[in-house]
Amino acid sequence: MADLVMSAVAMRRAADVLLHGVGGRVVMLRMPATASAGDVTEQLGLAVPQFQDVELAPVVLERGSATGRTMLVSANAVNALVGSMGYSAVSVLFADAFGVLVDGVLMEVESVAETELGGAAAIYRLSLRVPVALQA
Repeated sequence: MADLVMSAVAMRRAADVLLHGVGGRVVMLRMPATASAGDVTEQLGLAVPQFQDVELAPVVLERGSATGRTMLVSANAVNALVGSMGYSAVSVLFADAFGVLVDGVLMEVESVAETELGGAAAIYRLSLRVPVALQA
C-alpha cells in the first residue's frame, strides 16, 4: 500500500516537472470573495460582489480554436487550493470559479477532466471559453 502512495506522489511530481519543462506559467483563478455575515447591505443584495484572484501554477495553455482553449494544470496546485479554500472537491472549486484570468483576459471554465498517473490525479485539463468579443 505504501508503494502505491509513493508511486502516486512520484507521478504528481513528475507531472509538475513536465509542466514546468514545457513552459509552465502562472494564471489567476478568479473566485468569489467570502461573504461577511454582519454586513446588512450584503444581506439585502445591495453590495457589489467581490472577487479574489488566486494564483494557479504551473499551467500550460494549448492553442485552441477561436472559441476556446485548453489548459493543463498541476494536480498538486489544484489540491492545495481545494484544501486552503475549504472546498470539498476539485469539481466544486471550478464550479464556483468565475473564470481563469490569462494575460488580462477572463475565460470561462467549461469543463474539467483529470488525468490519472499511479492511481491518483496528476494533471487537470480545463476547457476554457474565449469571450465572444475576442473570438475571431
